[in-house]
Amino acid sequence: MAKTRVRDLAKELGLRHQRVKDMLRELNVEVRGPQSVVDETAVEIIREQAEKERAARRAATTVRDVKLPPVIGVAELADRMHISTSQVQKVLMGLGVFANINQAIEFDLASKVAEKLGYAIESEDVTKSAVQSRRATGDDPGNMPRPPVVTILGHVDHGKTTLLDRIRQTHVTEGEFGGITQHIGAYQVKHKNKRITFLDTPGHEAFTTLRARGAMVTDIAVLVVAADDGVMPQTIEAINHANAAGVPIMVAINKIDVLNANPEMVKQQLTEYNLLWENWGGSTVMVDVSAKQGVGIPELLEMILLLAEVGEYKANPKIAGRGVVIEARLDRSRGPIATVLVQNGSLSVGNTIVAGDKFGRIKAMTDDTGKRIAKAGPSMPVEIVGLSGVPDSGDKVEEVPDEKLARTMSLARTGASRELRLHGTSQVSLEALSHLIAEGAVHELNVVLKCDVHGSAEAVKQALEKLGTDEVRVNVIHIGVGTISESDVMLASASNGIVVGFNVQIDPPAKAAAETEKVDIRNYQVIYALTQDIRLAMVGMLEPEYAEKKIGAVEVRQTFHLPNDSTVAGCYVIDGKVQRNSVAKVVRGGEIVRTGKLTSLRHIKDDVREMAAGYECGIVIDGFNDYEIGDVIESYIVEEIPRKL
Repeated sequence: MAKTRVRDLAKELGLRHQRVKDMLRELNVEVRGPQSVVDETAVEIIREQAEKERAARRAATTVRDVKLPPVIGVAELADRMHISTSQVQKVLMGLGVFANINQAIEFDLASKVAEKLGYAIESEDVTKSAVQSRRATGDDPGNMPRPPVVTILGHVDHGKTTLLDRIRQTHVTEGEFGGITQHIGAYQVKHKNKRITFLDTPGHEAFTTLRARGAMVTDIAVLVVAADDGVMPQTIEAINHANAAGVPIMVAINKIDVLNANPEMVKQQLTEYNLLWENWGGSTVMVDVSAKQGVGIPELLEMILLLAEVGEYKANPKIAGRGVVIEARLDRSRGPIATVLVQNGSLSVGNTIVAGDKFGRIKAMTDDTGKRIAKAGPSMPVEIVGLSGVPDSGDKVEEVPDEKLARTMSLARTGASRELRLHGTSQVSLEALSHLIAEGAVHELNVVLKCDVHGSAEAVKQALEKLGTDEVRVNVIHIGVGTISESDVMLASASNGIVVGFNVQIDPPAKAAAETEKVDIRNYQVIYALTQDIRLAMVGMLEPEYAEKKIGAVEVRQTFHLPNDSTVAGCYVIDGKVQRNSVAKVVRGGEIVRTGKLTSLRHIKDDVREMAAGYECGIVIDGFNDYEIGDVIESYIVEEIPRKL
């Protein structure tokens, strides 16, 4: 007879596992987990019941409207919906927000809560309509091309800084600043009347620190590889960072002017990391350059613009500005200063903005050359003065209609940030992964692997990847040699993973970052201990599987009707044994007509736990009275099947 897993049935009906389990228990079918199997008779009953419930909900559904302001307190939101504050808090907790009754939440979050509770949303006033209109338009990328945002990555001493200096036609390494504001963290260059924005932050920050905060800022990654050194550990790390962020990579093969330069060797090495040169049938753009001599720079900029055309990066400069904080600092004379990359719309002096949980009116803006400007469009980096405090890197920046709304949004975000700090972050440790997998939140363990030598690194990587199953697997997102660094921790943080070390040391900054970001670092000296630890953890993460085992059968030979309208089946045990509280299946004419719990088992006048073959007994199945003489009742127990990797 066909069997269906609880998990598959829940997915089919669009219900939570627990709801399906409750419905089965109402039918006296005992199940222990999503992997438990259920016979087709029970499945059909559940399907019919689920359809009846859906029909009842459709018939009973009435559209209820609730008006929401831009920011609203939890208690007021509950009052407007005529429900208890605890109901609102429960929904908020389901969305990952822990809020007290006096805490303010923003319109977007309040809307989600109201919609989950069956309300239709209406804007309360013109101000809110303006914000909604702005946001709706802001989500539309528009049809105006914008400059691409580029980050340069690569191994130390491979010429990243020299290349950046050559591109912006300055000589920072020689101390000639050329009027460029060195603290802005980003700048623009013009090539053939088209602009390109370069991020001047450390490469890993553009892909980890900012990405961990939900700020995807880079459009194109330029990987710098020295023609004499070839692929090095930080080169591999840079590739992994860019791949984790889903950003296209182009390669600048630098130092082609040195004596031992071998660009062909570099191209060959990069094929091992799925970067195949266009001329060899691949899709990766590679340009030979000499940052020191200026050779190949125009070609590099030309190819960046070509990739930008392919990527079709668009924006709408006519809407309200939105962007991200690249870096921020406190200036003694000017106060908080934030470097902001405008991503869509435009920011103007005098605009009111919110940056994370900080707000203010833009008092002054300067571009990357230190020149004061009145307006900044898409992909333009600017320094902004006028915020109430120093925001964090990666904080979202958005323009709002007035300072009152900005202040209220700031207060709401301050409360949310405080709650998030109090309740910790959502990073992964081996202990926490089991719970996340059970909720369907995580199906793989992302690992940043650092080892003492390349040989052991490859061996450990292969050993870890062999541990995986269809349900949970190890995904080594980065493999490197040497000390566990802060960059490794940040990559694990952005990828919701852990750091595993083998015969290596841990930098003090990495330990501090791991504590701050709540990233688990595991360090081992024996490869067996490493794999065994991960294996045991993964076995515990696997969903348990259960199977029904038939232990006996009885034949109904007589029925007795009791005064309380229940019926007892007088039976003879024909095979094995039957147990009280086991799963009972009533078989009639070769088909199962009822599945339920065997709640009562009696021999003469005594309650018994089980009855063996050759004996007579009285049986009651919970909720079932329609026994017929000749029915066969089969007794089953549910056994857990040990899981293995």
